[in-house]
Amino acid sequence: MESGPKYHILSVLVENKAGVLARVAGLFSRRGYNIESLAVAPTDDGEVSRITIVVDVESTSLEQITKQLFKLINVLKISELHPDDSVERELVLVTVRATPDARGQIIELVQVFEGRIIGVGHDTLTVSLDGAPRKIDDFEDLLRPYGIVDLQRTGRVALPRRDRRSRPRAVKQAS
Repeated sequence: MESGPKYHILSVLVENKAGVLARVAGLFSRRGYNIESLAVAPTDDGEVSRITIVVDVESTSLEQITKQLFKLINVLKISELHPDDSVERELVLVTVRATPDARGQIIELVQVFEGRIIGVGHDTLTVSLDGAPRKIDDFEDLLRPYGIVDLQRTGRVALPRRDRRSRPRAVKQAS
């Protein structure tokens, strides 16, 4: 049985300027790197944004990715976040079929997963749930038999765990 993560989580701090995300995404596209997840938002410093990129390990060399990213002018810092030493979260919004017979079961499932019902229709429920990506996967799998009408996931966001001795591994810039 294979152990360890099957993906890299990169936390990339960039200048919060127009076109930076397009340049980062374009780099991945040009090199044929497979992005599993991409999330971006400003940090507490309005001049800096954090891009969280989840990349498939098997299709991509981390060293090659970071060398290419460091070539982009607006990239300030790159850290690899190991899944065991980071906190990952994702948000899902899902509209599911909810027949009168199934509605109670779906509501109970939402409660067990600590989600929220944010919309109620005659034959549907719209649910919001955030948590670890595995929790979102499990929730989605359990809702599937009821009939998923619409689903949107945000992609992973991650930060290093600060309550442990480990720190995010800063990726050194190639000379």
